[in-house]
Amino acid sequence: MCLSTVYKNRMAPETVAMKNVMKIDCRDGVVILTDLMDRTVAIEGQLESANLVEGYVIVKEAV
Repeated sequence: MCLSTVYKNRMAPETVAMKNVMKIDCRDGVVILTDLMDRTVAIEGQLESANLVEGYVIVKEAV
C-alpha cells in the first residue's frame, strides 16, 4: 500500500495538508484527500505533482 503526505503549494513541514493519504479525488477544482482513518480534507486547487515512490503529493491551492 502506498501512503503519501500531501503538501500545499510546496514541500515544507509547515505546509502539510494531510499525512497517510490513501486516496485522492479531483472534482470541479477541488482536491479531496482521504487518509487511513477515512478522514477527508478538501483543498480548492489542483494536483501539481505526485511522487508515490517517495510518498509525497503537492497540491497547488487556488488563488
